[in-house]
Amino acid sequence: MTAPAGAAAAVTVGSAAADNGLLHVTGLKVHFPITEGVLVERHVGDIRAVDGVGFELKRGETLGLVGESGCGKSTTGRAIIRLYRPTEGSIIFDGTDITELEGEPLRRIRRKMQMIFQDPYSSLNPRMNVGGIVGEPLDVHAVGDRRGRRERVRELLATVGLDPSFEERYPHEFSGGQRQRIGVARALALNPDLIIADEPISALDVSIQAQIINLLERLQNSFELTYLFIAHDLSVVRHISDRIAVMYLGRIVEQARSRELNLRPLHPYTVALLSAIPIPDPAVESKRRRIILRGDVPSPANPPSGCHFHTRCWLREKLGNPERCVSEDPALRALETNHEVACHFAEDVEGSKEQLQAVGRKAEPAAGQTAALA
Repeated sequence: MTAPAGAAAAVTVGSAAADNGLLHVTGLKVHFPITEGVLVERHVGDIRAVDGVGFELKRGETLGLVGESGCGKSTTGRAIIRLYRPTEGSIIFDGTDITELEGEPLRRIRRKMQMIFQDPYSSLNPRMNVGGIVGEPLDVHAVGDRRGRRERVRELLATVGLDPSFEERYPHEFSGGQRQRIGVARALALNPDLIIADEPISALDVSIQAQIINLLERLQNSFELTYLFIAHDLSVVRHISDRIAVMYLGRIVEQARSRELNLRPLHPYTVALLSAIPIPDPAVESKRRRIILRGDVPSPANPPSGCHFHTRCWLREKLGNPERCVSEDPALRALETNHEVACHFAEDVEGSKEQLQAVGRKAEPAAGQTAALA
């Protein structure tokens, strides 16, 4: 049951918080209409940016959401925080269904969920100084008095590793890494439960990326934060995430614990993504085969029938009946505990020679041994 738009109060779902779950997303769809005509617009189709995404996020956990550019990662994050209105599905945050919330109820919920944006410059108002940017959430939600807000801003700047005296400076006076720290400070201003980090390091140098990742981990431990970490770099995501969900063309195709997914990927797309990560061992790197996907990502306005990945699947002809991939849409199913995959032939992918090469393993571990990347 969802609340009507503009409802005065949110709908509480009592069972949602029973298992320490903070965020429950079910069947989330975000479709953008395609219209044509000048005087009279006609609806001729939809861009299916997000097409049936579902996952759960527990308190204090980090879920990494990865995939190629255009797969719907950022749209998913923006729909959860209600910057975009969902077309279908439900978003239950802290026991409250926020899918249809509007106005004051939504504003109150947003105190508990904040976002770190991808571009550390365009997400900051160039006409406002740092004190005004970081303190703006406090002003909007009328938290404390003027003196208390300024003290809170200085405290936040110190927390993210910036000199509190920087509050009088403007965004153009900072480096990219410093600007992103300002964005992190702003996200922390209201002590949120959930932070959606939308590719927060993709625009930064490698050395600065490590600093921001370490900062986010330190803040999570200090303030018991929950992260939805959106990125396209699996090597970064596996470092910070407890669990990883892999997206392709608006859908989650695999979801597992971080270590499990990196050691035993069960979807051909995940295997291909892992093969793009360099392994710092020349002997292994020179022998393994890089998997290069054929063709371009299909249009989300006209996705392929059946399995959306079948047009680029590098194992399709080897794994069984290729016609099944074209005609039948694979459901996201659990093959093992906490490991879900949407592939008809995932059991065969797990034992394939190509998969072992892609993750840099020389052979299957013996019974009772722990697998590890080469």
